[in-house]
Order: sequence, then C-alpha cells, then structure tokens
Amino acid sequence: MRFETKFFDDLTARELYEILRARADVFVGEEKILYPDADGVDYDCLHIFSRDEDGTVTAYLRMFPKQEEPGTVQIGRVLTRRRGGGLGRRLMEAALRAATETFHAGGVYVEAQKHAEGFYEKLGFRAVSADFIEAGIPHVKMRRELGGEKG
Repeated sequence: MRFETKFFDDLTARELYEILRARADVFVGEEKILYPDADGVDYDCLHIFSRDEDGTVTAYLRMFPKQEEPGTVQIGRVLTRRRGGGLGRRLMEAALRAATETFHAGGVYVEAQKHAEGFYEKLGFRAVSADFIEAGIPHVKMRRELGGEKG
C-alpha cells in the first residue's frame, strides 16, 4: 500500500472529503468522541494517508511543527480502518520519514491514547508524562528522538 504525503493546499477536494470522512467514522462513529474536529490546525499540516482503489482512506495522520519545541513535529489524528495487518506501523514509518525529510525534525511528539502506548513504544516512542484525559479517553504524551534510530 502506498502512502500519500500532502500539505493542506495540495489536497484535492475528494481527498479532503475522504480524510474528514475517515476521521468522523473512526473518532466519532467507532470511538464515540465528540469534539470539534475542524480545529483550524489542518491548514498548517502535512497529511499522510493511504487509500483503497475506490479512494476510501484506509490510514491517516496529520503532522505539524510543535510550536513550543523548535525542531519537533507533532503527530495527531492517527487512524487506521484495517487493524492487525501492520498498516498502522507502515503509516507511522512513513510519518517518521516525513518528519526527517520534510521537516528536518530532531524529535516527534504524540499524545497517544493509553491503549496504544505499547504500539508507539515498539516504534521507539517513550512516555514523557503521566496519564491524562482528553475527550474522555486516557492518553499519555510520548516522544521519539530522531537521527538514525530504528523503531
């Protein structure tokens, strides 16, 4: 499966629609999270996603420079529609490459859902906070340094 990497202004209307549909299906439909998804951050993000033959987004995340930490990018809105086949790992590997190649970042930060902490640890992330609640779901702040490390 191929991953596409595009900044907001490079997305087609169809791609944006499918991304927003995937986010609504997973975060609202599956996880029952009610929050304002259109938060204004997407305009400044690199969007990484894969699609089926029919254009349906199968995996997605967004990435942007973390304002409080120069040299660090933040990843958010991570989702996969197919679980258990390695798609999430391949998505994150694409994100780590983009963090280095596009942003020349030295570190990556994510606010991970607590149940996914082990997934991120396998990719080289380490918890850097106590657990906290976001949108009614336990989360933990995690970070991975870049620069030759393999996940």
